[in-house]
Amino acid sequence: MYANVSVNSKRDYLKISNRRTFIDPFLDFSFKRIFASESSKEVLIGFLNELLKGQRQIETIVYNNNEYPGEIGDEGGAIFDITCTDKFGAVFLIEIQKGVQRYFKERALFYTSRLISEQAPKGNRRDWAYKLTDVYLVAILEDFNLPDSDTNDYLHHVCLINQTTGKVFYNKLGYTYVEVRKFNKSMEQLETQLDKWIYILKNLTRFNDRPALFLGSEFDHFFNLASLTSLTKEERKMFNASLKYKWDNKNVLDYAKELSREEGKVEGRVEGRIEGASDKAQEIALILKRDGFSNKAILKATGFNLVD
Repeated sequence: MYANVSVNSKRDYLKISNRRTFIDPFLDFSFKRIFASESSKEVLIGFLNELLKGQRQIETIVYNNNEYPGEIGDEGGAIFDITCTDKFGAVFLIEIQKGVQRYFKERALFYTSRLISEQAPKGNRRDWAYKLTDVYLVAILEDFNLPDSDTNDYLHHVCLINQTTGKVFYNKLGYTYVEVRKFNKSMEQLETQLDKWIYILKNLTRFNDRPALFLGSEFDHFFNLASLTSLTKEERKMFNASLKYKWDNKNVLDYAKELSREEGKVEGRVEGRIEGASDKAQEIALILKRDGFSNKAILKATGFNLVD
């Protein structure tokens, strides 16, 4: 069922990638192939309906343009992972998150606000009268936890509520977060369809073949899209490029840890502090690395320089 994988170097990692049966769903290329292609609509609808059960039932979707320009000339635009709309006009923003950003929650609010403001017509706003359709953000967190999340719950539904009554204040805006690394059920413990979806996202690269438990046309399409053998030559190049980018990012963080130890820091203290700090510092460190800052400067800016 599972492939035994041990990665000790970049060369080993690339060798393993060539022995994979399925692609890594947390790479940008793979995520869009599995969930954002015309042939994957059934997969995305099935996944969203399980994730938003009790909130929304989706029958059809249309993929949107994922690039939203700034409202003024000097303002940068926003590029989303996946946005789509159902037949009632509800907008869904689906994205993967590999590392915590400094203003993670604010970013989610900004992006959903952009999707709301885009609904305003260019004219006749009086007739429109602010009749908004639903906006949902779904974020799948690969290897970090939601900020301030101090429970074992891996699924979080967030909305606007009246703190006095405890009732929902506005039901057309919702945020759903899936903390994948908190999902620790074995295959024998899977009870719901949502359990199955999260399990295969977390464990897909460990499968040598498709487990018999995952039945139905939605899973048929999922495993077909995720199969390495279904990639064209060009798609295989894109997949390997995504793997290389992920590995290069990991190298930045690993090297930061190594430099910290070389400077005489106690390893146990360093590892413990880095584990807690790396999630929040990851995005900043990668940006600084791409901008040409030295590793010493990156360590100081991101909090890895733990001992004076």
